[in-house]
Amino acid sequence: MKKTTDIKENTLLNTNYELMSILLKDHTTNRNIIWATDNYKEKGIGFDVKDNIRIESVTGNNGNIIKPRVKKSKREQEKRIKDKAEVFTPSWICNSQNNLIDNAWSGEENFFNIEIDKGWISNKEKIKFPTKTKKLWQDYILDTRMEVSCGEAPYLVSRYDNVSGNIIEVHNRIGLLDRKLRVINENVNDKLEWIYWASEAYKNIYGFEFQGDNLLIARENLLYTFIDNYSDKFKEEPSINYIIEIAKIISWNIWQMDGTKFVVPYSCKTDEVINISLFGDVTQKIYCIGCEKNNYKKHNGIYCKIMNWDTNRPIRYITLLNRSRRNGNK
Repeated sequence: MKKTTDIKENTLLNTNYELMSILLKDHTTNRNIIWATDNYKEKGIGFDVKDNIRIESVTGNNGNIIKPRVKKSKREQEKRIKDKAEVFTPSWICNSQNNLIDNAWSGEENFFNIEIDKGWISNKEKIKFPTKTKKLWQDYILDTRMEVSCGEAPYLVSRYDNVSGNIIEVHNRIGLLDRKLRVINENVNDKLEWIYWASEAYKNIYGFEFQGDNLLIARENLLYTFIDNYSDKFKEEPSINYIIEIAKIISWNIWQMDGTKFVVPYSCKTDEVINISLFGDVTQKIYCIGCEKNNYKKHNGIYCKIMNWDTNRPIRYITLLNRSRRNGNK
């Protein structure tokens, strides 16, 4: 597949219909993800905020419906900032913040690259893991990382520069997943073993996003990152079976969620109850307690599920949050 900033949904559909279905899957509702943005409502039926994103919706108009931020007009960009407080983070800032994570993990600085003014110089040598901490490259792959409100997932993968839109070559990428894959590329030469460790890397990368178009772009970026790395390593494209398996992991680990409520966006509801009395029928509205009281445990919406890859069973994301707070992590 061609390296491109704007991944065309038509290309994915023509590659494999199941692949496009997987990338639109919401495992919590067992339906497709929803738009969760009104940027497309002028297109008519099926494009409202709460509508599920259908394959035919994103593959129409030559597959130009959904575009990454760098390809959107300035007016579109400003509207999304105003409506949803959408934050734009240049790639060099993503790199700087990801470096802080790796510095803390490894106990060393300049682990993957050296920062320069609004940029970086990648370490061209094989990554050496610190002997003083006794951490191995396998430990790095299995260390779980997450990007909250991930947008197009610039902290996880850096396929293109967020300012210029130019493709970043595989060896120079700085995302949290990019770094895991670089380590695998440097330590594994057997194809089946590479696929195993790449799958483990994807299982240990998470991210959630509110808006459905951003979420689809994020999933596409992670999928193409797999293809880019495999192709760069083995000088051939991965089989469709490998691509589909990675897509399934992505569809679980990069999910749609209201990050303030931990539920599917817009799933909290108001019920109406009719009370019959001698004085006539009275309609009473029952609101979501969680929304009214700002209590994340009391929402009547659909709490999001993610996959526990250790048990291969889905769990509610909120249970991880509860566990973390019980353990004293604020």
